[in-house]
Amino acid sequence: MTEQVATQPTTATTSPTDAAADILAVAREQVLERGERLTYDQILAVLQTSDEQLEELLAIAHEVRMRYMGPDVEVEGIISLKTGGCPEDCHFCAQSGQFTSPVRSVWLNIPELVRAAKLTRDTGASEFCIVAAVRGPDAKLMEQMRAAVAAIKGSVDINVAASLGMLDAEQAQDLADMGIHRYNHNLEAGRTYFPNVVTTHTWDERWETCQLVKATGMELCCGGLVGMGETIEQRAELADQLGELEPHEVPLNFLNPRPGTPFGDLPVMPANDALRCIAAFRLALPRTILRYAGGRELTLGDLGTRDGLMGGINAVIVGNYLTTLGRDPQEDLALLDELKMPIKALSDTF
Repeated sequence: MTEQVATQPTTATTSPTDAAADILAVAREQVLERGERLTYDQILAVLQTSDEQLEELLAIAHEVRMRYMGPDVEVEGIISLKTGGCPEDCHFCAQSGQFTSPVRSVWLNIPELVRAAKLTRDTGASEFCIVAAVRGPDAKLMEQMRAAVAAIKGSVDINVAASLGMLDAEQAQDLADMGIHRYNHNLEAGRTYFPNVVTTHTWDERWETCQLVKATGMELCCGGLVGMGETIEQRAELADQLGELEPHEVPLNFLNPRPGTPFGDLPVMPANDALRCIAAFRLALPRTILRYAGGRELTLGDLGTRDGLMGGINAVIVGNYLTTLGRDPQEDLALLDELKMPIKALSDTF
């Protein structure tokens, strides 16, 4: 049995009108001073703040990050064990075998994974995530993972994370036993918008995998994408449901429209809306690692990347993503140094 899934956004202790009238004061008193996350109505009010309020909003979110998470930034690199040819139809993803996007199935061998882990560690990263574009792992993939994790751990001083799709209880425990430190499985979207994003599996299946991961003792990494055509209310819903789930880490992705996918023609999210999302997610998740993930380079650029780090973000993926290019890792590391945000040491991530 899994825990009962979230069906409705949580309600606020104050009315939506009251929350919208003075949401910054509410955030300062409720989240910063008392450490209590914002409710759905309050998250929505944050997302409805004006551009004139954005600087103050980001400052409050940064104060929350500093008080409850500290100044350290966790750095992670990711690599795809299997790229492309996925049977699922996630409408944002160029790895789906159902679309015409130009990504085809490629497998990396174990020596290449070890080399990539070493290069990732050389950037100062404490986490190396192995990703496979599959619905869920079969016996062959689990065997390859077992060999890969053992080889990496035998050669590189780095935590190993994984993202292999949906799991059953036996697979989740097997990954924990082989030494996977953290497992990534995003909700992707709030429950009400999810059917517009994926049709080959359900939001409830994703929620169930997340609960199985938590039950093994592995850290759960679970986030989503914004800018996929969802309403502001549905963005608030995603943040609220993640707050209920309480993952250890939330990667926040901004849609980078990929040619050949159903979302390939959607506009890029405005930078100020993206920054409001960063602040809202921090205030909904005051004690959670909030990680810059895909799309930040296109959506925010260099200046926006800085603003997000001063507005609640406390972790970054360095280098390239699964199918898109990221910033030069040295640019991110130089920015962290300029902002006096130390890279979190490996020993502090256990």
